[in-house]
Amino acid sequence: MTSTYQPSMLDFMGGDETTVEPLAGLTRHRLTAGAWVDVLPGWMHGSDAVFETLLEIDWRADRRQMYDNVVDVPRLLRWYGGDEPLPHPTLVQAKAALNAHYADELGEEFITAGMCLYRDGRDSVAWHGDTLGRSSRHDTMVAILSLGAPRHLSLRPRAGGHETLRFPLGHGDLIVMGGSCQRTWEHAILKTAKPVGPRISVQFRPFGVA
Repeated sequence: MTSTYQPSMLDFMGGDETTVEPLAGLTRHRLTAGAWVDVLPGWMHGSDAVFETLLEIDWRADRRQMYDNVVDVPRLLRWYGGDEPLPHPTLVQAKAALNAHYADELGEEFITAGMCLYRDGRDSVAWHGDTLGRSSRHDTMVAILSLGAPRHLSLRPRAGGHETLRFPLGHGDLIVMGGSCQRTWEHAILKTAKPVGPRISVQFRPFGVA
């Protein structure tokens, strides 16, 4: 699974320490209808060590109803509730940093950590918003930490009338979707025929947002 994975050169140059940068370097992109995304490339230094640890957790394959058929979900999944320890101490540091930075704007804490493993370019997630729970009615935030090989996170408005945005995310990059983003925009990791290595996304969410 890791044969096509190319480690980050920044990790080679930065030594063995694994840590997160201050969030003061975030760039906010204002979208339509009260949605926005914050982006910070290379937020986590030493991310390859975290990536290698996460490859060994108890991933599960899921199957879901799709019209008249039950199909394999094209990625592996793991979900950590607020009462379950995260599998690497730097993820604990990352969640604490997000909570400190967004405390006033979000008004609550990031609690859960959902994880997806995209094994190669055939793994994907279709266009969707995280609208199970309170996010179907209220503004919220979802913070995504990307580890491993870069993949494009695509964003488009549900109402149309705007070009699709693409953010290449991997090797410790951070994107935070906020405001009305989950209700008024959709995001996806689309399949690609290009040879790409595995990628893990860690999605920090407040309680009751999925």
